[in-house]
Amino acid sequence: DDFSYQKSSRSRRLDRAGVDKWATPPEIYGMARIHILGASGSGTTTLGAALAARLGVPHVGSDTLFWMPTDPPFTTRRTAEALHEMMLQQLPIDGHWVFSGSAIRWATVLEPYYDLIVFLRIDPSVRMARLRRREAARYGARLLPGGDMAAASAAFIEWAASYDTAGPEHRSLVGHSAWLADLTTPVLRLDSEAPVDELVAAVLAQL
Repeated sequence: DDFSYQKSSRSRRLDRAGVDKWATPPEIYGMARIHILGASGSGTTTLGAALAARLGVPHVGSDTLFWMPTDPPFTTRRTAEALHEMMLQQLPIDGHWVFSGSAIRWATVLEPYYDLIVFLRIDPSVRMARLRRREAARYGARLLPGGDMAAASAAFIEWAASYDTAGPEHRSLVGHSAWLADLTTPVLRLDSEAPVDELVAAVLAQL
């Protein structure tokens, strides 16, 4: 894989009423099952939600499937049986949807049905700055020394920062690269520093 970055050259054009001239009714696109993956903080959820809204199909994030809703979050995994059942309910193989996040070890049943895979890359320093801002916005004072989220958030940031150097046993560049190399599904590689509307346009151009 050459990991070449793509940025859509298709810029957004608005008429005098502020209507997006590129906006097209979603029914003209061939509906598809699209999987978006990348490092934590690369924007998979943001692009997934925007793309699904444009297509008029459901968007499902991997974290909502993998983790039970708890407070603090991300502490209790679903059982394998519950995860499989929920995944097939929300991402039926005969349906149309956008699935974002990393699930290369536990969503293998979906892999033959992906019509397009979007792989997001971004400069690591930009990605980590995004994650730190996101953590602060979500948890605020809970991240301060002595706060109930301080240790967990620090561990998460350390884990996320290792994406570009960690081995395949982790959510990592090398793990994602190996997984992508074994696929026959078309892969679109995008630089997620680009504006979201440009990323959406680039994906739609592949459908």
